[in-house]
Amino acid sequence: MSDRDWQLLVIDDDAMIRSSVVTYLEGAGFKVHHSRDGASGCEWLATHPVDLVITDLCMPDVGGLSILRSVKHCHPNLPVIVLSGVGVVRDVVEALRQGAADYLVKPLVDLEVLVHSVKRVLERQSLLHDNQRYREELEKANRDLREYVRLLEHDQKAGRRVQSKLLPVSPLTVSDITLSFEVIPSLYLSGDFIDYGFLSRRYLAFYLTDVSGHGAAPAFVTVWLNQLVRRLFREQRIFDSEESFKRDAASLLKLVNQEVIRSKIGCHLTSLVGVIDTQTREMRYVVAGHLPLPVLLVGDRCEYLSGKGKPLGFFEDGEWEINSVQLPENFTLAVFSDGILEVLPRQDLLAKEAYLLDHIATSHNPTARDSFSAASTLDLSDSFGLKNLEAVPDDIAILKITGGTG
Repeated sequence: MSDRDWQLLVIDDDAMIRSSVVTYLEGAGFKVHHSRDGASGCEWLATHPVDLVITDLCMPDVGGLSILRSVKHCHPNLPVIVLSGVGVVRDVVEALRQGAADYLVKPLVDLEVLVHSVKRVLERQSLLHDNQRYREELEKANRDLREYVRLLEHDQKAGRRVQSKLLPVSPLTVSDITLSFEVIPSLYLSGDFIDYGFLSRRYLAFYLTDVSGHGAAPAFVTVWLNQLVRRLFREQRIFDSEESFKRDAASLLKLVNQEVIRSKIGCHLTSLVGVIDTQTREMRYVVAGHLPLPVLLVGDRCEYLSGKGKPLGFFEDGEWEINSVQLPENFTLAVFSDGILEVLPRQDLLAKEAYLLDHIATSHNPTARDSFSAASTLDLSDSFGLKNLEAVPDDIAILKITGGTG
């Protein structure tokens, strides 16, 4: 704002002083309205916008202190400069106490002093106005942000409920094999997903997938993936025969990979797909970039299963190797998403994998009722201290399959 934008009001009963003050201020570039007494000055102020008031302190009708009190009552932020004669120090002190921005002693020998005071007061007032505007803008931004966060939280919770409804029943027991799981999202929604089911009254199929990224985007992909896999099972009749049992774990991944690339969802997936023949106890599984590898616990022996393969969503002509393992009557299979590696107390990947295996092995006590093999996934997450963490850096999914007594 330039000087010529400022509107001043000068109130003084001394016509000579008033005229000289008004002339000098107008020459300095200010717009000035002047009044010869307090009553007319206050009347004009009531109907006109003013940036600063200059008033004499001692006038016969309405004194400067009364004008000051009136201005501060009606316009708390309007600055007032008082002019006083020598010998009225007490009134000057009272004026400053009641909020006068500055005071000058008459006679004004050098009117440039008045111009300097006016500019200084207006500059300070401009800063106060700017600060007030910034504060109001900040408060509005904070209100908008809080409302946005509230709506986002509401949407995230709604998304979480939808995602939770797509998850399978836990625990689920088929014959003497029990499946249970837990998903711990780093945010409200998770990019990790688990599903399983009993097919053709013989085959127990399961998968754990980890969609790249965090939050809503990968969570929406898991919803899409869930519907895609269910459709593929219906249309392709996956795991409905012995021949399908032998080949279709890899076929399923190939079909999903093609759909991921074709859909251009902007994510890639790591997955572990497995199927157990409940009659023969043979398990076939396929690894698609998934780490850590599944952990198989049989008696006192605890080891990673072998397997390797490319993640989904990169290569259109991807092929995946089918692995096979013969499960005994009593076993425990634990599958983790890679989020578990982020919370383990080791530095490099190999050390983390070794720690994970050792932790599971040492937690297993075949004679104890609360052993790892007999525990639920909730107990397993507790054994790693996951419930004590305020936040996890990455989604963590745990799938546990127990046969017999473990």
